[in-house]
Amino acid sequence: MLSRRTVLKAGLGAAGAAAFWGATTTAATASPAWPPVHGGNPAASRALQSWAALQRYVLADDGSNLVHETYPAQSGDPAYGYEWSHSQVHVAALDLVAMRSSGAARAALASLAAGQEHYWEATSTSGKPGYASGAQAPYGSSGDLFYDDNAWVGLEKVQLFLMTRDRAALQRAEQIFALLQSGWDNDPTHADPGGVFWTQASWSQDRNTVSNMPTALLGARLYAITRNRDYLTGALRSYDWTNKYLLDSDGLYFDHVSLDGTVEKTKWSYNQGIPLAAAYALYLATHDRAYLNHAVDVAEASYSYYVGAGTIGQQPIYFNSIYFKSMLLLASATHSGKYYDAMSDYGDLLWISRRDASTGLFSQDISGATKALEQGAAVQIYATLASRPSNWSQLY
Repeated sequence: MLSRRTVLKAGLGAAGAAAFWGATTTAATASPAWPPVHGGNPAASRALQSWAALQRYVLADDGSNLVHETYPAQSGDPAYGYEWSHSQVHVAALDLVAMRSSGAARAALASLAAGQEHYWEATSTSGKPGYASGAQAPYGSSGDLFYDDNAWVGLEKVQLFLMTRDRAALQRAEQIFALLQSGWDNDPTHADPGGVFWTQASWSQDRNTVSNMPTALLGARLYAITRNRDYLTGALRSYDWTNKYLLDSDGLYFDHVSLDGTVEKTKWSYNQGIPLAAAYALYLATHDRAYLNHAVDVAEASYSYYVGAGTIGQQPIYFNSIYFKSMLLLASATHSGKYYDAMSDYGDLLWISRRDASTGLFSQDISGATKALEQGAAVQIYATLASRPSNWSQLY
């Protein structure tokens, strides 16, 4: 097992940042012409500084390859972070590799990938393997399985495959898609029948945008890679169900519907990002421009709702990282610069008003503890802003 102390805990500083890039920091900021990523773009430096703070305060320094849930630790925190928290730090490392690969960056990614497997269970209540919400013994006592948690890892594995052609990553993504399909509501007596449940836990029977649209995105991605029509069929099933039951008349998505048909109408930013990414992926898979048009419609409606109205800062950082990366995925086709500009402006907002300069840690409430989710999301945002536009098509 890779040593977290030797791989992840070393301070970066100026020389360390250059080593992480695998080049000098001057060379690291060079980029193609659009959008401009150059010496005047602070995103690369911000990504590295944010990662250095994550190394110091969030990563566990005990060889487990795991993360802490919050810093400073809060009452009730598990010994190690929940699976979703770990997965978003894992994705942050992947985005750093995409920004500029180096031996240190790849080793950090490998370490977090090893930690990811501490959550893997050989079976679940649906009979399919997947990632539990808590780490397995000796690192934790497992926990309920959430379908959205697993979808994020599946999408990370697809991104890794697109970057490296890692067949094991593709196989894991296919396993996760099988799990997601096993979470479909097959009871026709339920209100708004169908949809992938949010969790296998007995205390919730909600069917969510965030469990269905990531399923659609993962299925569309897998179909484009393998041409196995079962993936496209599953993707369209979740996509169509969510559009039927959770899409509002303003073009934005509600959160979830319960078994009695009650709709929870909060409009979270990530619940707009993933549907537009799914629509765009379906366009790539089928060449049907109706999906591309829908992706643009959701992007424009959400841009007005969050960016135009000035409310994007009210959304959690870890929802906005997903939202903006989805917008750049679409921009890889439309070449609209305004989505990149909005993400860059949001990055400035975070740096100025959501970051403790004494630690380099981010939090929505700057006076509170920093969640691993928040720090990982900040790294994702800055690494993506500093990445070449040619990488955007691989994002989720």
